[in-house]
Amino acid sequence: MSATGTTGIGRPGSAASGTGTIGASTEARNLQWLLGNLVEEVPGIHSVAVVSSDGLLLLSSDPEQRQVTVARQGPRGSSADLATIVSGIGSLTIGAARLMEGGGVKQTMVAMEEGSVFVMSISDGSLLGVHATPDCDMSVVAYHMALFVGRAGHVLTPEVRSALRQSMEAVQ
Repeated sequence: MSATGTTGIGRPGSAASGTGTIGASTEARNLQWLLGNLVEEVPGIHSVAVVSSDGLLLLSSDPEQRQVTVARQGPRGSSADLATIVSGIGSLTIGAARLMEGGGVKQTMVAMEEGSVFVMSISDGSLLGVHATPDCDMSVVAYHMALFVGRAGHVLTPEVRSALRQSMEAVQ
């Protein structure tokens, strides 16, 4: 793993997956690979964050660098900012759903003049957040997020979250 804590994107277990996944469980590597594919396949994405139910940034992606980053504690720019926003939006919409007796929140989308933020539930309170360009195809972003959630939902177990947290501690 480089000093910046980044991991190249590639198929899990392949040479292209980078050295940052060495020692990580197969499931953690698969989750990193799925996140990388989301960024690679969907045009218009600025950044992506996977946030645990307690607001901890587990994984993030920077599409300009085409790398998946194992998050570190403390403010680190757009990934940390996106994680904070995703966690806050998640909390707000869960509270609103309870007040309105609307059931579980599946997806939230905030459209702004200069971009969009999408938040989707993964499992056990974990969230997937995407910050996209203003000209992105929102239906394509939402569709690919749903695919990610469907594929990653069973992978993001307490054991995998623990492995991701250990990876974060290792890069500090």
